[in-house]
Amino acid sequence: MKKILTLTTLLILTANLLMAQANKHFTFHGVIEYDKTSNVWAMLQKAINKDNETWYQPRYEQYKKNKPQFKVLKSTLKFGNNQTLFTPIEPETPTAGYWSEPMMVSQNSTIFSDFNTGMSTSQKSVFEETFLVKDTTRRIKWKLTGETREIAGYPCRRANGLILDSIYVVAFYTEEIPVSGGPESFNGLPGMILGVALPHENVTWFATKVSELPIDEKSLTAPKKGKAATNKSFMTVLQNAMKDWGTEGKEYLKGFSL
Repeated sequence: MKKILTLTTLLILTANLLMAQANKHFTFHGVIEYDKTSNVWAMLQKAINKDNETWYQPRYEQYKKNKPQFKVLKSTLKFGNNQTLFTPIEPETPTAGYWSEPMMVSQNSTIFSDFNTGMSTSQKSVFEETFLVKDTTRRIKWKLTGETREIAGYPCRRANGLILDSIYVVAFYTEEIPVSGGPESFNGLPGMILGVALPHENVTWFATKVSELPIDEKSLTAPKKGKAATNKSFMTVLQNAMKDWGTEGKEYLKGFSL
């Protein structure tokens, strides 16, 4: 009798699980709105060292006196047909110049990713120049965890990763949007990335809204303007231009590399 009851219970649980999966709704196309939040005070304070403190400390104090601690920038991610287009939204008020805020604060790239071909096209604004970087999509070493949370109404699971050899990444993705994309060039998980944090860089990206709607193929195309480059040649240009910039040059490289 116990065996019969146990078998019956297992069958009921299995049936409920299958029904839950069958009733799960998947979003294949639409637009995601993201907020990028930077803790600028923390970024500036962390950049102060014995070599630059005579001029960097006053810069930090002046910024702290006149600007809020956190800066929020908005962006959108269109997705459909296993492709994504990440587009920064220009802020309503002009942003401070490069010498007032760390480069990591800015949004300098419009990025088209095609996960059918594994290729991406990034239009990157670097000071007065625009580059068109065509290469494979970014490869990130991910490790899935059991931690979960809800973002913009979607159940998400946490994954930890590493980019640019040393930058620790925390991401939250949802399997209910079965596209392996995310904000900026973050990708490579079994579902859409709705939240990203770079804890040691003091910056996060989180989805605030997901709109399921048809996407016109013409609006989901790669940018076309800019000086042609690959990831390798683009980095070479940056490294040559900033080789004498010291620690600040390294921070610029991080910001331009996302």
